[in-house]
This record gives sequence, C-alpha cells and structure tokens, in this order.
Amino acid sequence: MVTIDADARPATRILVKRHALSVRITHWINVLCLSFLILSGLQIFNAHPALYWGQYGADADTPFIAIEAVRDGDGLRGVTTIGPVSLTTTGVLGVSSYNGQERARAFPSWLTIPSYRDLGMGRYWHFFFAWLFAINGAVYLVYGFISGHFRRDLAPKLEELKPAHIGHEIITHARLDFPKGEAARRYNALQKLAYLGVVVLLALMVLTGLTMSPGVNAIVPWLVDVFGGRQSARTIHFICATLIVAFIIVHLVMVLLSGVWNNLRSMVTGRYAIRLEGPRT
Repeated sequence: MVTIDADARPATRILVKRHALSVRITHWINVLCLSFLILSGLQIFNAHPALYWGQYGADADTPFIAIEAVRDGDGLRGVTTIGPVSLTTTGVLGVSSYNGQERARAFPSWLTIPSYRDLGMGRYWHFFFAWLFAINGAVYLVYGFISGHFRRDLAPKLEELKPAHIGHEIITHARLDFPKGEAARRYNALQKLAYLGVVVLLALMVLTGLTMSPGVNAIVPWLVDVFGGRQSARTIHFICATLIVAFIIVHLVMVLLSGVWNNLRSMVTGRYAIRLEGPRT
C-alpha cells in the first residue's frame, strides 16, 4: 500500500516580474539596431577587408587580418589571413557565389545589407541605426543608474566573484542544470558578468564608431589619440562586433535550452515562470 504524506505539497508554478518595461523596450530596439548594424557593417568592411593597428591603413601597409581573393589557375580562391596564418575560405570568405557566379567578396551577399555591393547604401543603413542605437543605449544607461537596475540586478556580489562560486556555475551550465525555484528569480553570476561585459563592448563600439567619423574628429580630436589612431579604432570596432555576435549566439542557445516560451514571455510581458517546490516533512 502506498501512503501519501499529508504535509507534502506539489510544486507550485508562479509568475514573477523579471524585466521592467524600460529594459524590455530598449532590448528589442537593440535587437533591431544590432541586426542592421552588423549586416551593414560587413558591407562597409567589404570595401576594404583588412584591419590594421595604429596610424596605418594604406594599401602598401601589411594588415594583421585580411580577407582576400587570389588567382588560382583559371579561378579564384578565398584566403583569410590572421597574422602569419593563412586559411583557404573559398565559398564563404574571400570568394562566394552571387547570382550563380563566383565573385571576389570578403563576406558573402547573404551576410550584408544590401546584398549587392554598394558602400554608400551600406553606410546609409549603418549610420541611421548607429545613431538610433546610441540614443537607445543612452536611455538604458540613464534608466539603469537612476532606477538602481545596475546595482540591484547586474552588479555581482563579492561572494559571487569567488573562484569556487564561478567554477561551480560554469560546471552547472555545462551540464545544462539551470537555476530553479527562488534562484531563478535573479541572474546568476555568469549572467551578470556577461551582461555587464556586453554593456562595456557596446559602449566601446559607439566610441570607436564615433572615432572613425571625420566630423566627430573635428569636434573632439583627442578621441583619435585615445584609441591610438583611426585604424586602431576600426580594428577595436570590428573585434567588439565579433564578440557581440559570439555573445548573441551563446545567448540564443541558452534561451533555446532553458525554455524558449518562458524566456520570450519574460522579455515581452516582463513575467517569468518559476516552479516552487512545496515543503516535505
């Protein structure tokens, strides 16, 4: 015969407030802006697919990262060079198919806005969404400081920064053991550090983007010196964008694995569902 503990209670599913309205609005504006910024940025990069450091950038200078097409017999071969290492990347980087023909192109047409080669239109889209992105970011920063969002939700506690705690969270994430119950109400240490890191990267993207503008250089000429030259700023801009893309990929994977609907609802309505286990005696 099976006996049931009268004091046992089943798990209770409740909705808790996870994201404020300001956070949700600025988040979705960021999604829109970053989508256009990344794809139009690759269109701009295609005009000169090489990165330098310092006061360099002329055709005779040697870049430390370059994506190019080289003649290989009767055809073209895509080559990506990073320092002393050269990789054949035909079909994706350097040489890709466009309208059924192989073309010399750093990034393929399906990764750029517009898909056809047009530097002017790429710059138009990039600058429009760059200013929208900068304004949106400023609104988020003001809200974050005034409301206490950064201090309350994103600033990690001292005990959360201990190596043992960080190591434990890395292991639980690797096992796909996501927080449950009360622990799911707040961000864990890895999330806090990742989101704060993204804020820093986005701020760097804005500043380096402004550094590459001749108009801004005329108003604040010292900004170029802060980043060691316009070519250094361009390189930092590209590296930050790459790290942002890496974050987005990991972020989307975590959303898929931890519950698409629950995470999506929290960023649309602000409500996040958690399960509270009842006490058992």
